Amino acid sequence: MTDPRDSDLVRAARGLPVSRTPVWFMRQAGRSLPEYRQVRADVPMLQACRTPELVCEITMQPVRRHGVDAAIFFSDIVVPLAAAGIDVDIVPGVGPVVASPVRTLADVEALPELSADQVQDIAEAVHLLRGELGGTPLIGFAGAPFTLASYLVEGGPSRNHERTKAMMYGAPETWNALCAKLARISGTFLRVQAEAGASAVQLFDSWVGALSLRDYLRFVQPHSRDALAAVADLDVPRIHFGVGTGELLAAMGEAGADVVGVDFRIPLDEAAKRIGPTYSVQGNLDPALLFAPWEPLSDAIDEIVAAGRSARGHIFNLGHGVLPSTDPGVLTRVVERVREISVR
Repeated sequence: MTDPRDSDLVRAARGLPVSRTPVWFMRQAGRSLPEYRQVRADVPMLQACRTPELVCEITMQPVRRHGVDAAIFFSDIVVPLAAAGIDVDIVPGVGPVVASPVRTLADVEALPELSADQVQDIAEAVHLLRGELGGTPLIGFAGAPFTLASYLVEGGPSRNHERTKAMMYGAPETWNALCAKLARISGTFLRVQAEAGASAVQLFDSWVGALSLRDYLRFVQPHSRDALAAVADLDVPRIHFGVGTGELLAAMGEAGADVVGVDFRIPLDEAAKRIGPTYSVQGNLDPALLFAPWEPLSDAIDEIVAAGRSARGHIFNLGHGVLPSTDPGVLTRVVERVREISVR
C-alpha cells in the first residue's frame, strides 16, 4: 500500500515532482451526491458531524464515486465551536446561527476553550477513515479565526460584516482577544485531526476577502498564523484558502501555509506570480462552469492545468465549493480529464 505521505497530493503541496496533477474538490462530500442526501436524511448537520461512522461514510463517498486524489474530512467550520460549548446551530437554508452574539470583552472572556478531549469523536472518525482510505490522503480542516469571529459577532451569516469590522476598528483589544481564542480553538481542532492520521490540513477563511490587505495584515494574519502553527511540528502540509482574496494571496501564504488556495476570480498563473515560488497553489475552476457544455469546461480545465505548471506545485480544485445541484457525473469527468492531460 502506498504511504499517503508520498501521494501526489502531498508531494505537490511540498513542491516535489508528481506523476500527474492531483485533483479533489471543496465540498466534494455533500448535497451534489444522492448517496449523501440519503444518509443525511433527517440527521441534523451537527449531529452528522459528531457521529464517527457517518463522518467516515460521507467522507468516503466522493472518493469511491469520483476517484479523487484526496478525501476532505466531513465536518463544518462551527463544529469545534459547538464542541467547546458555544451555543451555535446550523439552520437549514440560513447557515450557522449563534444564540448569544459576542459584542464585548466580557463576552470574549466568557467563551470556553476547546480541549482535545472534547473532540475525541473527531479523532475516532479520522482513525476509521485511515483504515478505509489506504494510500489516499485525508485532509483535515478548520475554519480560520476571522470567519469564525464574523459568525460569532454578527450572530450568523453577514453580507457586509458591519459589526465585525466595527469591533475590529473600534475595539481592537476585544477583537484580538476574540481571534486569539478562536485561533487556539481552530489550532486544537486541526491538531486532533493531524495527530489521528490526516495527511494534510486546510484552514478555510470564507469571508476574509471582505478585507483590504492592510487590514488583513494588521487584524487577521497573526491569528491565522497561530492557528496554522498548531500543527507546524507534525510535518503535514498546510493549505490556506479564502474567497475573493486576490490581493491577499501572498500574505495568506506568509501566515504559515505550504499551499495557497486560489478562487476563480484570478487566473492561476497570475496568482502564482503574486504568491511567489515559496508556495504551491490549489485551484481554481469556477464551480458554475460545471453546468456548461463539456467543450468550454474541458478547455477551462486544460488552461488551469497548464497555468498550474508555473507554480512550485499545483493541486487541481475548484475556486470555491461544489454547488448542490452539480451533476456528479461531470465531476467524475473533470477528474478523468485532469489525469489525462497532466501525466508527467
